[in-house]
Amino acid sequence: MDDTRHIRDELQQRAREWGADIVRIADTSRLAGIETEPADLLDGFPRAVTMAVHLADGIMDHITDGPTPLYSSHYQRVNALLDDIAVRVAGFLQSHGAKAMPIPASQILDYERFVSYISHKAVAIAGGLGWQGKSLLLVTPQFGPRVRLVTVLTNMDLPADEPVKNRCGTCTSCTDACPAGAIRNVNTTLHYATREEAIDFNACLQQLETFGQLEHINPYICGVCVAVCPWGRKKAKTKEKKAA
Repeated sequence: MDDTRHIRDELQQRAREWGADIVRIADTSRLAGIETEPADLLDGFPRAVTMAVHLADGIMDHITDGPTPLYSSHYQRVNALLDDIAVRVAGFLQSHGAKAMPIPASQILDYERFVSYISHKAVAIAGGLGWQGKSLLLVTPQFGPRVRLVTVLTNMDLPADEPVKNRCGTCTSCTDACPAGAIRNVNTTLHYATREEAIDFNACLQQLETFGQLEHINPYICGVCVAVCPWGRKKAKTKEKKAA
């Protein structure tokens, strides 16, 4: 345990140096039954490194009723950074004799159901990086939902982190702001059984497709529920006060 704890500490430090803002370790047994592609993706990988990069507050604070061109560009660049970090983390693990599999930060495999290799949010929840908010987004204590995520699977038995308590409470900020009226304002302890329990997915998708027709906006992004969450706005305001 001491060796793997030391490796975990070094891995977290390196990942932060490479650009990650939060790094946690998930026990993949907590993901039993989750849909993956391929179905046996998690076989032989008892741990997952879950990482987040904080989106720029200066960009997020300007989102009101839809995505901006700056957000669209930033979204792509942060995903590229996450993929770079994941490759570096995989290399670090392999240099210590482990097997590692970096999962792309944002790649849709099925445009009918909008699923990928694995849900980065599910891995992040299992690793205690944050909780699942009413918008289905991961909400972190540090930055709210103003993050993008990536995952690296590994067979190294690193000490795992514990899930954290959902802290959305009675807040309705994302529900009230959703331009599609898609968020149902339903809370969950850990995660929703299905996404339809939390949101009207078709309404959300239709709104995303409408936004995708705007100039300089990439498909399937919105950002409104990301921007309005008090957990993210609170941290941004705190930083401003400290800088004043």
